[in-house]
Amino acid sequence: MSGLADVAVIGFEQAPTVAATDGTTNGVEMLVPVFSRLLSGAGITKADVGFWCSGSSDYLAGRAFSFVSAVDAIGAFPPIVESHVEADAAWALYEAWLKLRMGEAQVALVYGFGKSSAGRLRQVLTLQTDPYTVAPLWPDSIGLAGLQARAGLDVGAWTEKDMARVAVRSRAAAAANPAAQLGGVLDVDDLLAEPYLADPLRRHDIAPVGDGAAAVLLAAGDRARELVAHPAWIRGIAHQVESAHLGVRDLVRSPSTTAAAAAAGGVHGVQIAELHAPFTHQELVLGQALGLPDDVAINPSGGALTGNPMFAAGLVRIGEAARHVLSGDADRVLAHATQGPLLQHNLVTVMEAR
Repeated sequence: MSGLADVAVIGFEQAPTVAATDGTTNGVEMLVPVFSRLLSGAGITKADVGFWCSGSSDYLAGRAFSFVSAVDAIGAFPPIVESHVEADAAWALYEAWLKLRMGEAQVALVYGFGKSSAGRLRQVLTLQTDPYTVAPLWPDSIGLAGLQARAGLDVGAWTEKDMARVAVRSRAAAAANPAAQLGGVLDVDDLLAEPYLADPLRRHDIAPVGDGAAAVLLAAGDRARELVAHPAWIRGIAHQVESAHLGVRDLVRSPSTTAAAAAAGGVHGVQIAELHAPFTHQELVLGQALGLPDDVAINPSGGALTGNPMFAAGLVRIGEAARHVLSGDADRVLAHATQGPLLQHNLVTVMEAR
């Protein structure tokens, strides 16, 4: 689109994902050091940020307008232009990308946070389901994922061994990620000997409950080139949503992911893909939906299976993918984010070096 600014990721920081924190549900304690590292890494101050956008959930925080309290991490002065999405912060990044594309700011800081340990996460996520036909039954998030996994097993789309292999690879990759909650060496046969938590899901098939926060710095055009040597230019970003009625969806496929990837520029030339898959079988669904070649490195950070801070994990996928372009290790990367039950809403971002 002519006349619109090119936008790049120029920085990424996150708090370590931990099982529980003593902090408040507004994330301020996690966000302050993250902001400090992110801004100092780019050699700028808060005054240089033209737009701030956050992603979180009042349902998760257990109170209204918790995101307003999170603004305390930014400070009361100088005055800011700020927005918020009640969604994973990957969607806040989409809003910020539009803001910079239209020339309303040159630098934007996007952040997300979630304190999952504050309540019963499995039940809280039920509130994402259709309020008339699904939520009154109170199916929790793991029970629903078990139905999806069983559907794939029954039609031969994957096996329990395939699911275990995803867990093994994720944990091994996370061993080198200081922000990951889980890591280490696992054995496929040992995992398959473990009992079911929600048949056919075992504990290794499910992302851990954790508290965390993350932030991404965006800049437009020449400003991005001034601030970093290798900006991760956003080649394309798009999101698609599917029906809230689970019974009308083919849960073994993710057509919204396929459509979002096509709108974002496709997977040709992608070297690294960070996929937001809170369950092992969902990584298999996403891989098929994206049509990723075998030589693409999937979730070298360990992915959400090794640390899944709610409402920040999708933004983390974008940041982790961008790292490889910022460091000069990759020329083209893909990041995926999801929200809603069973991969209902999917966002795909393609970034590249120039």
